[in-house]
Amino acid sequence: MGNLQYREQQLPPLNYQIPDLGQSNGERVKTKRRRGGIGTRAPFDGSLNKKKTWILDPSGTWYYCWLNVMVIPVLYNWIILICRSCFSDLQQRYLTIWLTLDYICDTFYLLDIVVRFRTGVLEHGILVTDRKALCKHYVKTSAFRWDLLSLLPTDLLYLKVGIHTPTMRWNRLFRIPRLFEAFDRTETRIQYPNAFRICKLILYVFIVIHWNSCIYFALSSYIGFGKDEWVYPNISDPDFARLSRQYLYSFYFSTLILTTVGDTPPPYQEEEYLFMVVDFLIAVLGFATIMGSMSSVISNMNSADEAFYPNHDLVKLYLQMHKVNKSLKRRIISWYQHLQINKKMTNENEILQNLPERLRAEVAVSVHLPTLSKVPIFQNCEKSLLEELVLKLQPQVYSPGEYVCKKGDIGREMYIIKEGKLAVVADDGVTEYVRLGEGQYFGEISILNIKGNTSGNRRTANIKSIGYSDLFCLSKEDLKEVLIEYPDAKAILEEKGREILIKMKKLDENLAEELAAKQLEMENKVKKVEKNLDALQTRLARLLAELESSALKMTYRIEHLEWETSLLEDCEIEGSESP
Repeated sequence: MGNLQYREQQLPPLNYQIPDLGQSNGERVKTKRRRGGIGTRAPFDGSLNKKKTWILDPSGTWYYCWLNVMVIPVLYNWIILICRSCFSDLQQRYLTIWLTLDYICDTFYLLDIVVRFRTGVLEHGILVTDRKALCKHYVKTSAFRWDLLSLLPTDLLYLKVGIHTPTMRWNRLFRIPRLFEAFDRTETRIQYPNAFRICKLILYVFIVIHWNSCIYFALSSYIGFGKDEWVYPNISDPDFARLSRQYLYSFYFSTLILTTVGDTPPPYQEEEYLFMVVDFLIAVLGFATIMGSMSSVISNMNSADEAFYPNHDLVKLYLQMHKVNKSLKRRIISWYQHLQINKKMTNENEILQNLPERLRAEVAVSVHLPTLSKVPIFQNCEKSLLEELVLKLQPQVYSPGEYVCKKGDIGREMYIIKEGKLAVVADDGVTEYVRLGEGQYFGEISILNIKGNTSGNRRTANIKSIGYSDLFCLSKEDLKEVLIEYPDAKAILEEKGREILIKMKKLDENLAEELAAKQLEMENKVKKVEKNLDALQTRLARLLAELESSALKMTYRIEHLEWETSLLEDCEIEGSESP
């Protein structure tokens, strides 16, 4: 279903849009978009009985863009209105600019209500696109009442109190929920949500200090400029008459109070004491909020690190408790540093485990399928098989000089090189026979169970990592589980494995024929046993049926004899009682 939906409404109207299962959630319906508009329309077909309309998907990109647009007028009213109300010079000097911006913001507020009427809602998991149903739903919500209240024409009070009273427009502040909604959506979409949370917190702190500085200046004007040391100095002084100095001084003074620095003049008037007490309470609450928010951000970052990378502290504590030698400690520390510095992950399946299986498969395919496709043994396999195998791959990181496998080890998995260099070395660990690079693989022979393999499932070479190497590990059990559903692919892989064994002179064809003959003989025996078992089961079923029939006949016979016996006893009793 696309971000913007359209519907051809006929009489009677349909209440729900039928979702297009062939399109993903992020795709738009393929219709011609109007230039400069935010909706899409169906092509005109000349029918007079159809009405064209567009509906915004609340989880779509267009709706998110509109929320970001609404951030500007909401912040404008929250920052500028209080400033114009308290700094009279600011209101009077730039009156034309403020009136223009005010009514531009009102226009956006009005358009926002139109967008609300055109925003779809989910009912039973289906996007409702019927305009009448959407209008009824929006009118019944509290958001409609707040939106309507924020657009009341309180500007008409200018005719009575004067045009230099922007406090008449304070009802525009009631549109603040749109700001919070936009910020919440941004946190889920942005790549660095923790950084955005910090920026959002800084914005909130700025707005609080901004409001407090404006109220401080207004309070100073009420008490009298320069009346004491606490209020704003006398504006007759040219240095303090400038508008920029008035705001910066008030902002600085307000910052000192709200950060509880204490480097402020003592209050003298009752109003000043009250203002300071309220500010100190706000400062304590704000400090606790800031500390809590920062703790939450740090906690989220630590949780993310723990989810992506193993816990190094526990490993270090374990090594310290068991007094592991220093050289091994250094290797482990270097391995951890390599993971974090280069952003390597070893637990991808755990990170993606909460996604639906299909989405998890698509993510894994997009990330790892190019690497798996480079492996020659899998190049001719079906794409669905590769998708199944991608979900089974386990990423592993090896340090320089570390052995991936040694000759004679039991092979339970195969490896695919994603990044790095490995060497096939002699038993001395120094002599190199060949180097393996990106896209190459090894260990596949030991997990295919090819008949006639003289080495069995033992490793035939020593393979050592030259530097840091990223490998994909595919276990024998996972490969077997996947190949059960793909017998053709299994035959192809076994044939390629036999070709490799022939080149390595590790395939005994006579042994393979003997094993094949034994397997065939075993299969024939199993079939014969299954056939005999079926015959025995049939005979047993017949015997059970005959036994059940005989038991039923016996039950009927006993019941009949009991009835006859009771009848004779009744007759004897009646005969003995007769005279």
